[in-house]
Amino acid sequence: MFPSHGVANLTQQWLQRYGWEILFHPAHSPDLAPSDFHLFGPLKRHLGGMAFETEDDLISELRNWFDNLDVDFYQFAAVALAKMHRSPRGLR
Repeated sequence: MFPSHGVANLTQQWLQRYGWEILFHPAHSPDLAPSDFHLFGPLKRHLGGMAFETEDDLISELRNWFDNLDVDFYQFAAVALAKMHRSPRGLR
């Protein structure tokens, strides 16, 4: 095994050799809105242990899950997001 700094150096060399552009992702990225986190836990629990033969099977299961969510699930996320927008700290 390589020490972690050795792996990092090898990775940097590989990226440079193939001319890949490194895109930095800030620690507090707006790409993941706080409202997204309301979704991840329940979705992970729902999909836990499932296996899908095809991508279409997965998409079908996701659509079914979203279609059967109670309106309260969506309302909770919307209210939480609205509260964050009104808070003095806002969304960072």
